[in-house]
Amino acid sequence: MKQFADKLALISITLWVGALWAIGYLAAPTLFYHLPDRQLAGSLAGEMFTIVAYIGMVSGAYLLLNRITKFGGQAFKQGFFWAVLFMLLLTLAGHFGIAPIIAKLKADAMPSDVMHSVFADRFETWHGVASIAYAIQSLLGLVLVLKATR
Repeated sequence: MKQFADKLALISITLWVGALWAIGYLAAPTLFYHLPDRQLAGSLAGEMFTIVAYIGMVSGAYLLLNRITKFGGQAFKQGFFWAVLFMLLLTLAGHFGIAPIIAKLKADAMPSDVMHSVFADRFETWHGVASIAYAIQSLLGLVLVLKATR
């Protein structure tokens, strides 16, 4: 059973970090590059980021539980544990904190594009905060990949 739990941990890391990188750095930029309608591109990217957030929540919770089960109190002394915890906290903050603010700004700007509204500056600020949080998650994901077998 222990071997299965470890393999599931590797799958969780692969799914979470792979989704972060694939959506954030391949799919979303491709949408904005190829779709002439930026609102549509943003909407589709937002849906994909929501899926990535749920993957992160499930994976993060499992990885923390697995690490505590496997190492007990020693888990709290491992960089892997803290990288997962910080990634999970960033995921939760992004999905339940930042994303609703961005969605409200978009809704308040309707029927026009938020970038052509009085909310453009606030949108850019919150989008920047979200982008920085996502970049930090992505780098911490690299830590997970490199420390996965330890």
